[in-house]
Amino acid sequence: MASLSMAPVSIFRHGADEEKAETARLSSFIGAIAIGDLVKSTLGPKGMDKILLGGGKDSSVTVTNDGATILKAIGVDNPAAKVLVDMSKVQDDEVGDGTTSVTVLAAELLREAELLIAKKIHPQIIISGWRKATQVARDALREAAVDHGSDELKFQQDLMNIARTTLSSKLLTHHKDHFSKLAVEAVLRLKGSGNLEAIHVIKKLGGSLTDSYLDEGFLLDKRIGVNQPKRIENANILIANTGMDTDKIKIFGSRVRVDSTAKVAEIETAEKEKMKEKVERILKHGINCFINRQLIYNYPEQLFASAGVMAIEHADFMGVERLALVTGGEITSTFDHPELVKIGHCKLIEEVMIGEDNLIHFSGVDMGEACTIVLRGATQQILDEAERSLHDALCVLAQTVKETRTVFGGGCSEMLMAKAVSDLAIRTPGKEAVAMESFAKALMMLPTIIADNAGYDSAELVSQLRAAHQDNKSTFGLDMIQGTVGDMVALGVTESFQVKRQVLLSAAEAAEMILRVDNIIKAAPRKRVPDHHPC
Repeated sequence: MASLSMAPVSIFRHGADEEKAETARLSSFIGAIAIGDLVKSTLGPKGMDKILLGGGKDSSVTVTNDGATILKAIGVDNPAAKVLVDMSKVQDDEVGDGTTSVTVLAAELLREAELLIAKKIHPQIIISGWRKATQVARDALREAAVDHGSDELKFQQDLMNIARTTLSSKLLTHHKDHFSKLAVEAVLRLKGSGNLEAIHVIKKLGGSLTDSYLDEGFLLDKRIGVNQPKRIENANILIANTGMDTDKIKIFGSRVRVDSTAKVAEIETAEKEKMKEKVERILKHGINCFINRQLIYNYPEQLFASAGVMAIEHADFMGVERLALVTGGEITSTFDHPELVKIGHCKLIEEVMIGEDNLIHFSGVDMGEACTIVLRGATQQILDEAERSLHDALCVLAQTVKETRTVFGGGCSEMLMAKAVSDLAIRTPGKEAVAMESFAKALMMLPTIIADNAGYDSAELVSQLRAAHQDNKSTFGLDMIQGTVGDMVALGVTESFQVKRQVLLSAAEAAEMILRVDNIIKAAPRKRVPDHHPC
């Protein structure tokens, strides 16, 4: 009988790498906790900002405290860290806010799991305890939620409070009343449709943040053509994506031999006739405004001016898409059947001046809910961060209009859920109770981090908050202005139920998925083969 060799056998291709059991689990924990530690200093109303410096020639500078923006910008190699980055992106796409909270909660859950595994508690027992804890926390959150959807005045006040709470952790915190009003007005104009495409945000350097305003209508950052009408009432708008530059000879890859310059002039004339015919086909649509995604060259521009039609060229793709949406038109590329083309309408088109720039203003558009928020600021970085902050507020408000329930912020909801989970742990026999306790600890870490970021004594504040909740003061949370525990109802610190629920569920699912890992297998890197057939 042949003796079995004790040498380890590798079944993977040369260059592939494998991490097993404890090593794999530790690698996952370290990666996820590092991501949580990276963004946790940005959490809460007194959170700090990060500067992100781009690579390449331009080295773009971004100053932000938005979790999703920070995590999108950093390249991570650790697989568990990538899970958390993807989770924050989903949170951003789904509800628009809570990207930092969801990452920090998942990281804190894994930090607790690391301690439990060190005590030889099996991952499946931890997961089982966590699942029960998640369900209880979700039920507690649902019971604590308040719904003012049927009372218009109270609901509008809720929306203002939610906008203020969302903006209080952003750059706009000093002007949160002004921007909350802008965001709530813009979202209420949507009349419950939740279509944020109808809200256009334009950034213009100059002035201060308080000079930002809401404009009822649509603004396009372009110029009107030469010698064309600068103001049109009751406009019929044709929105197109077509080449209007064939007044220049474009005969590529072929030779044309001519015996005189007169023949070249004939070719040019033929090209001009072709363009003239195209312009005539466009004018047959009975329009007085033509907006094109591509350039409009001198000759067609001249033809439009002669016909008294306003022509706007090179409108960016998003601008054209949004313009088609708000004016009720469609983007057209061919003009042979005017009866099939959907024309856009608006009551007035005119040039307006913002700062030192001329913009085209469309008012009285078909889609009544359309509006434009004009942001002003001293630097490009301030404008970019203001836009991100406002986007978060608009997304949360649009979600709240659909799902009208609200909960209280300032660590109140987290402490409420932690109390419910701790109560369940006391009644649960076995090791699952330890896992539930760890879940409650992770939830309590969120108010702890909020207090730490503000420079307050977190141990003192969180113990006071826990005592208040044990005393059935279930609306109490952290007042980060005074540095005390206060009633969130009186302070108006309100958050969307949808955002809080999504934070809880996403973080629990992501942490559970990472905890299940006991093996990481990396594929062998692709070999670089020398190119024997260069171009």
